[in-house]
Amino acid sequence: MSTINFAAREINCKIVYYGPGMCGKTTNLKYVFGRVPGHQRGEMVSLATEDERTLFFDFLPLDLGSVQGFKTRFHLYTVPGQVFYNASRKLILRGVDGIVFVADSSPNRLRANAESMRNLRENLQEHGIDIRDVPIVLQVNKRDVPGALPVDMIRAVIDPRRELPMYESSASQGVGVFETLKGVSRLVLDRLAQPK
Repeated sequence: MSTINFAAREINCKIVYYGPGMCGKTTNLKYVFGRVPGHQRGEMVSLATEDERTLFFDFLPLDLGSVQGFKTRFHLYTVPGQVFYNASRKLILRGVDGIVFVADSSPNRLRANAESMRNLRENLQEHGIDIRDVPIVLQVNKRDVPGALPVDMIRAVIDPRRELPMYESSASQGVGVFETLKGVSRLVLDRLAQPK
C-alpha cells in the first residue's frame, strides 16, 4: 500500500520482483540501480543471512510524471528465489503496490516458474490480496540463453489467460529491463490516480 509524505510531496510505492531462484531478479535491480543518476536514487541495501539475500533501493522516476501534484518515489525489492525462504517472501510482499514476475527462459526452468507463480498467489492470499487486484507484469527473462523456451510456452504456464502485460528481456544485457519497470510503474500510477 503506497504511503504519502506530505512534507516532501511524495508518494512512495513498493514494487517487488518475484520469481524462481536465479531467474534474474537481482540482475534487474542492479541494472536499474547502475543507470539511475545518484542524486535520484537511494543506496542499494542488501539484507543477507547466511544463504539468503534480498536487495532493495528507492529512486525517483525520470519521466513517469506525478499524481495530483505529488512526485512518485519507487522502492524496488527482490525476494529470495528459493522456496524454503517463504517467510521472507511473505514479509517482503506486505504493502506491495506492484509486482514484476520474472520468468526464466532456460530450458529446464518451466516447472520452477510455475511453482513460483503458485507461491506468489498463495502468499498474496495470506495477506488478503487477490492477485487480480495488484498491478503485475510478466517479464520473460534470459531470452539470450541457448535453447530458450518459447515465450508462448512460458506464458501458457504463468499467464494462460494472457491477462498480464508481457516484456521479453535479457537483464544481463540490459535488454527489456527499463521497459518492464516503466510498464509496472505506469500500472501502479494508474491505480493511484483512480478515485477511491
